[in-house]
Amino acid sequence: MEEELNHILLEDFETLSGSKIKKLQISYQVFGKKLGSAPVIVVNHALTGNSLVSGINGWWSDIIGFEKPIDTTKYSVLCFNIPGNGFNENNFDFNLDLNLGDIALMFIKAIDKLKIGKLHAIIGGSIGGCLTWEMIALKNDLASIIIPVAADWKATDWLIANTFLQDRILKNSKDPVSDARIHAMTFYRTPKSLNTRFNRTKNLDKNMYNVESWLSHHGEKLRQRFSLESYLFMNKLLSSTDITRDGESLINKISKIKSSIHVISVDSDVFFLTDEDHETVSIAKKNNIDIKNHIIKSIHGHDAFLIETKQISDIFTKIF
Repeated sequence: MEEELNHILLEDFETLSGSKIKKLQISYQVFGKKLGSAPVIVVNHALTGNSLVSGINGWWSDIIGFEKPIDTTKYSVLCFNIPGNGFNENNFDFNLDLNLGDIALMFIKAIDKLKIGKLHAIIGGSIGGCLTWEMIALKNDLASIIIPVAADWKATDWLIANTFLQDRILKNSKDPVSDARIHAMTFYRTPKSLNTRFNRTKNLDKNMYNVESWLSHHGEKLRQRFSLESYLFMNKLLSSTDITRDGESLINKISKIKSSIHVISVDSDVFFLTDEDHETVSIAKKNNIDIKNHIIKSIHGHDAFLIETKQISDIFTKIF
C-alpha cells in the first residue's frame, strides 16, 4: 500500500479563461494496488478534506480499504489534493483567478502525466462531487463510471447564498475559521439530527448547551488545521461550480458523457438538494443517458455521506 505524498509538476498551465500559470504542483496519494497494476478509482475530497482518504486517519476509511466496499486489494485508489487546500503545501498563490473547472483540468493533466489510460471510476463527495461533474464534462471518456455524492453540476442560488455568507464571516469575524465552520456545520446537518442527538442537554462544566459545546469543538478543530486563505479559496471554488459556464446547455454537456452516471443524493440534505439531482436525472433520462439516482435515507443531512456508511457501502457494492 503506497501512501506517501507524491507530487506532479504542471508547467505552463492554461486555465479555461486562457490565462497562463508558469508552474503548479499537484500533490496526491495512492492507496491499494500500485498504479498500472489494477483499475484506477479517483476519489475527490470535500471542502475541508484532503488526499488522506484511507487508512487509520483516512476520512473515508470505512468505505475505502482492505476488503471494504472500495477494496484496495482490487483497485488503485488515487486521491489528489485540490491546490490551495493547504495539505502539506507551501507557496500556493491564493490570488490566482481559478474556478472549479480549472481544478478539474489540472487533475486531468495530472492523470495524463501519470500515464493512466482510462479510469475505472471517479467518485467525489460535496465539492469533490461537483469536481467529478467538472472533470467528466471536460473529458467525456475519462472514466467508465462517475459517482457524484451529495453534490451538483452547478452552484444553485441557495448554495451561492451560503458561500456568500461564509465569505462574509471569513472576512469579518474575529475568529473567522471557527465561526465559518460553526455556521457551515448547521447546514451540513439538519434540525432533526441536532435535536435528536443533543435533546436540549447541557454541559454543566462549561455552562453551555451540549450542541454549543459540539459546535465550538468543530470550530476549534478546523482552526487548528485549516488556514483562513485555504477556507476562502475553497469556498470561492465551491461557488464557481458550473459545467455550463461556457454557454453550452446541460443537455449538450451530459449527452457527450461516455460514463455510466450514478448520482447519490441524501434525502435530508439542505445544502445540495435532492430536488436538483432529481431534475438533472430526469433531463438525462429523457435524453437516453445512462444514469441512476441512489438515495441515502438519513436524518443527518449533507454529512450523511460521511455518516451512513452501511447505506453507502451497499450502494458502492451494487455499483462495483
